[in-house]
Amino acid sequence: MRMRVRGPSGQSTVTLDESASISDLQEQIAEKTGLASFDVKYGYPDLKPLDLDRFQPDQKVSDTGVNLNGEQLIVAARESAAPLNEPAFSQPGSGPYQPSPYPSMSKSTEKTSDDPPEIASPEHAGTFVLRVMPDDNSCLFRAVGAAVMGEMDTMVELRSIVAAAIQSNPLEYTAVVLGKNPDDYCQWIQNEASWGGAIELKILSEYFNIEICSIDVQTLHMFQFNEGAPTRCIVVYSGIHYDVLALSPSDPPYTHADPFAQGDTKIFEAIDPVVMEKAKELCQVLQSKHYYTDTSRFSVRCNTCGDLFTGEMGATKHASETGHYDFGEAA
Repeated sequence: MRMRVRGPSGQSTVTLDESASISDLQEQIAEKTGLASFDVKYGYPDLKPLDLDRFQPDQKVSDTGVNLNGEQLIVAARESAAPLNEPAFSQPGSGPYQPSPYPSMSKSTEKTSDDPPEIASPEHAGTFVLRVMPDDNSCLFRAVGAAVMGEMDTMVELRSIVAAAIQSNPLEYTAVVLGKNPDDYCQWIQNEASWGGAIELKILSEYFNIEICSIDVQTLHMFQFNEGAPTRCIVVYSGIHYDVLALSPSDPPYTHADPFAQGDTKIFEAIDPVVMEKAKELCQVLQSKHYYTDTSRFSVRCNTCGDLFTGEMGATKHASETGHYDFGEAA
């Protein structure tokens, strides 16, 4: 059995054999989504709830009377449920699939941009390096744009592409999916202060017919959008920021990337397994340097009124009470 799983942080694939139990399926969903407790729906676009808890844990999935082979499962965190790995909080307007509600800020970004990790790749006669994006709330659009459109500023165009896709696909991008009225979301995402997440990665990957892989530095989990496309780019997610992976041409021993990005390769053949190996190795280095923000524990500042909070729950409560959605990491 093979099924797609959509969680708070994106889409992945689950494969189970015919003897798999309900417990096996629940474990796979938890692993793929990072959620400890969740609700599941299936049968898109006419979604129906799938209450896995009503079955015995050792009961076979194939004996439940529900054919899940080829299905897309929509997974959402249960109220008050904490995620295992990925933040489940979604700011109103950011949608249930958004990986982070916060502006693109990180204490570690400046240091890493001065000394980014470099991974030798003799197979490609070059060096894999992290190209750090500016902290300006458009880091996702900058990272994807740097890969698919070169080093030009393309944030406005990419935001427009997202808005147009939402407007042209009303059955897919509903208020439930987006977290707010689609017209309001389209207006919101075209604001330069609004940050993108999994919805935007999905739309852009399909628009450019490229697989976008997003690797979470804190957990090393990888989420693939438009999986199966012939080429891919890789963005690196550090909790409240996106950067892009690049291959810089270099000389043996291939340990020193060109500090300038003009000769970079940022789009790779999807069939090249070495690229993913090097990307994961680079993210392991970033993880060891703590190049990520733990969004459940870090100090959050409301950039509108200046109040301070701890983690996503504090920011969520403040946003619901005040309508303030502009948050950053407190120093």
